[in-house]
Amino acid sequence: MAQKAFQDYYPDHLSYCYGCGRLNEHGLRIKSYWDGDESVCRFEPKPYHTAIPGYVYGGLIASLMDCHGTGTAAAAAYRAAGRAMDTEPPLRFVTASLQVDYVRPTPIGVPLEVRATVKEIKGRKVVVAATLSANGEVCARGQVVAVQMPEHLAQPGVTRS
Repeated sequence: MAQKAFQDYYPDHLSYCYGCGRLNEHGLRIKSYWDGDESVCRFEPKPYHTAIPGYVYGGLIASLMDCHGTGTAAAAAYRAAGRAMDTEPPLRFVTASLQVDYVRPTPIGVPLEVRATVKEIKGRKVVVAATLSANGEVCARGQVVAVQMPEHLAQPGVTRS
């Protein structure tokens, strides 16, 4: 049986994010998994993710790190609480801060790998450090400060007017 991605545990009403929403037919639909104490996401950019010919648009890199970071935060919070990811209430995280340093141009046409480690879990906040690599070379480093979505917003039927 194949391992489920962190994002596969998100309830339907929280699965429309452009970066990680499995129900967003136009989105990236990234998938994140544990690999020991690190989390990993692999993504192959499409030709339309181009910044300049041959290289990935920086916004895609930021999106990958952002959504992988919030997914890792959720998975880490479940782990820290000793809970399975399919238990209620859902622990979902949103981005409070995203910092990305672009180390070198990221080539297009090759799989990208985002790896993350949890640096801190404190209350409703999780700090995640990440790297994005192509062909085994780090192309970007970053940090996501993720905060737990308030429980009332994580419930179905919540809308904002």
